[in-house]
Order: sequence, then C-alpha cells, then structure tokens
Amino acid sequence: MLNKGLYNAMITSVGHYVPDRVINNKFFEEYLDTSDEWIRTRTGIQERRRLDRDLPTSYMAVKAIENLLHNRGIGIEEIDLIIVGTVTPDMIYPSTACIIQEKMGATNAWGFDLMAACSGFIFSLTTAIQFIQSGSHKKVIVVGADKMSAITNMEDRNTCLLFGDAAGAVLLEPTEDKSYGIRDAIMHIDGKGGKYLHQLGGGSLHPASHETVDKRMHFVYQDGKTVFKEAVKGMADVSYQIMKDNKLKPEDISYLVPHQANLRIITACADRMGISMDKVMVNIHKYGNTTSATIPTCISEYWHNGKIKKGDNLILSSFGAGYTWGSILLKWAY
Repeated sequence: MLNKGLYNAMITSVGHYVPDRVINNKFFEEYLDTSDEWIRTRTGIQERRRLDRDLPTSYMAVKAIENLLHNRGIGIEEIDLIIVGTVTPDMIYPSTACIIQEKMGATNAWGFDLMAACSGFIFSLTTAIQFIQSGSHKKVIVVGADKMSAITNMEDRNTCLLFGDAAGAVLLEPTEDKSYGIRDAIMHIDGKGGKYLHQLGGGSLHPASHETVDKRMHFVYQDGKTVFKEAVKGMADVSYQIMKDNKLKPEDISYLVPHQANLRIITACADRMGISMDKVMVNIHKYGNTTSATIPTCISEYWHNGKIKKGDNLILSSFGAGYTWGSILLKWAY
C-alpha cells in the first residue's frame, strides 16, 4: 500500500509519439523462417514502428512531452521534475533526463533515468508519486521511452519480431481530493530472473570490446518460454492482488492497462482478474513491445480517442527483466 501524504498524485495530461516507419510481419517473412500468421497467432503483433537510425530515444521522449504540454496548455517552464523510464538511454551518461531537459529548455526542472526494463514506466510512476504526495513538487513528468531497434538482433527470431520504438508520457499534479488519482501501488523484483532476459554487453562487467560485439552481447537476449511463464503468473497475480487489497470487483474496473509483451499474457491477466477483453487497453497489434512505452502510449491513445472519462478505475500492470513486476491502481481525475 502507498503511504498517504498531504496529497494524492493525479494524472492531468498525457502524450505519446510513435515513429512514422511501419514494419509489418511480411518484412520478416523475406529473410526469416516465420510467417505473418505465426507471428499474429503467437504474439498478437501485426506491425511495429521503427525510429530512424540516427535519432535517439530522447527524440521520441521530447515529442511525447510536447504532446502532453499541448494537451495541458502549459509551458515546459512549469515542470519541476522529469523522470525517464528507459533501457535504451541516448548514452550511459549524461542521463536521458538531462538531455531532454536541455533540448526542451526545462530550466526549472531536475530529473533522472530509472531502469526497470518493461516495468520502467510503472516503477518511475511509483517513484514520482512520492514527490507529489510530500508536497515538494507540483508538476512532475514521467516518460516511458525506448528505441528497442537499437538493441535488437534482427537475425534473432526469438526477439526481433517482438519489439518496436515509441514514447509515452504523463503529467502528475497534486489533488487534495483523496478519492482521485493514484490510490495504490505494488512493486516487486526478483534478481533470479536476470539470466533469462538481459543485455550482457556495455556495462562494467562486460565493457564494449571486439569480443562483446562479435558475440552480439549488446543485443537483447530472452529465454522466451521461461519469461512467458513467469510473466503470466507475475502480472496476473499482482493485478488480482491490487483488486483484492482495495476490495474491488471486476465490474468496478474500467480498464486494465497491461504491458504489451504478448497478447496471450494480456488475456491471461484479464482472465485472472475476471474482466472481459473489452475492458483491456491493447495496442500491441500496432506497435509490438515498446518496453517502457507500452503503458503510457496505451493510456494516451485511449484518452485521445475519448475512451477514458473522469472517475474511471484503471489498473496498470507490467512484468520485465530483472525480474521486475508490479501494478498501480488509479482513479482518472480529468
């Protein structure tokens, strides 16, 4: 359960950005032993987006934030803090938050990056809540952004079919009305899962070298079957737990907003919660797995399409490398 502070943190604006370039399943049929039907059946993915080779993650994050600011009708100078959930920072340092701050002229904001793989957005959101609840910050932006094409081996059928590039962002502000905003959060990690989903090269353990490049250690590695099994259990259990802890029934939930890794994982999570798929936000068919960006892009798209209304109960749920997983309950406030 969240500690209750002076205020609740509520989402007051959203924004997202996806690159223009579309990569459909037919692309992979040309050089891999796969098919459009196989990919759709196993993953639910029909296409994904890819950012230009010379553009970084921060480019997408800035676009998403610009969309968010436009929707709220405020300037970047009003922002106090920028938290970026990403596994594909522009560089190891300075942080992507620093790069975004400089690009946007956010001179009144400080910030940092947070790395939790596919749970990066909900871990970042849970962190951001504390600054709002304490009363120390009034406007905090949380961005989930990843250029997964930069770390995906396009010859590895186990991973290259799955990932896309995108960014999504939310703005948090305080409310004294404790019935609205982010009501609860449950977060977990289990380091035993690291051997099943990781990127070995580029850190202090395996610094970049000819050897690490030759061994393709800078790409994503995933033991798909193991991760699938753990993700189904982790996401489903934590989503059900947050419902139970807050005495909510399936009919009380307006939307489940799950991480978009695999449609079968999403369906299993909905089944565990007892909710129908018409109450589940889904965009995996269009964008694939965009890692930290999946949840905020879903929320932003559904809001832009007029599908979210004030008072809606949303449950966010994710599972990622680490392992990392968690769930957030919020009541939509605008």
